[in-house]
Amino acid sequence: MMRRGAAIWAGLATALWLVCGPACGQSKPLHLVVPFPPGGATDITARVVAEPMSRILGQPVIVENRAGAGGSIGMLEVARAAPDGNTLGVATLSTHGVNPAVYKNLPYDPIKNFAPVTELVRAPGILVVNAAVPVKNFAEFVAYLKANPDKLSYASPGNGTIGHMWGEMFKNATGTTMTHVPYKGAGPALNDVLGGQVPVYFDQVAPSIPHIQSGKLRALAVSWDKRLAALPDVPTYAELGFVQLNDPSWFGLVAPAGTPAAAINRVRDAAATALKDPAVVERLAALGLYASGTTPEAFRQEIAHEIEKMRMIGEKAGIKAD
Repeated sequence: MMRRGAAIWAGLATALWLVCGPACGQSKPLHLVVPFPPGGATDITARVVAEPMSRILGQPVIVENRAGAGGSIGMLEVARAAPDGNTLGVATLSTHGVNPAVYKNLPYDPIKNFAPVTELVRAPGILVVNAAVPVKNFAEFVAYLKANPDKLSYASPGNGTIGHMWGEMFKNATGTTMTHVPYKGAGPALNDVLGGQVPVYFDQVAPSIPHIQSGKLRALAVSWDKRLAALPDVPTYAELGFVQLNDPSWFGLVAPAGTPAAAINRVRDAAATALKDPAVVERLAALGLYASGTTPEAFRQEIAHEIEKMRMIGEKAGIKAD
């Protein structure tokens, strides 16, 4: 009877925490696992939202970097964590869209092993070329590629990365050909594009903006639903007749599968509130990131859509990352 009573009280205590959290005396930290190194857009996003979320939840929110294997190491750690609402992963289009499409032996299942919490931000992509490429706009670029098959190459942060997938999506949509040159990271890839060793790059917006403004790179299109305030002269893919390429990247929160809905909704509400803070919005926008804050179900649908889309692209291009 005593054992049964203890179990009942333990269950009541857990339920009470899930409803009111730290306000009822719980101060256990919330861990945000970033599956990439410090300093990147994913890491910065997590740190920007961690502080206001901590304040809203009334408990410490600790960002932990667990980089490696294209994000697989960190995501596996989240998948194996206790489903108690105290460990979340910062999922990306790479970890929950591209990786399932290109890794044959991915150590986690992006659907079965996680409970979506919310999409935090969306990140427009951009097509840039070195200023020495003899084209002034998107139409001229496509015409040049068709007149010079395989003459140009495009850089990516690595085989099977989102930059690689964006490049293949572009080729499929425009009926053009280019040679893919994979690098070990976005930094080396961008440096060689700036140096002219590789003339074309598919990137997120923020890293390219200073080089576009300096004239070293020429921006030809962005994957967003409207022109960006920072680049008002650069058309969207949709404007150019390629709506299928208007597919930005994103970062979001996921919990281990089995995490109670009350815990998920509590964190989702805190994240959504933090993303409405003008200071947070401004800091993210400066990085080319746009606050989102979707429902768990909407995020689940987004993940499923991206997995299928990236799988189709990966199969058509024969992309394998194992």
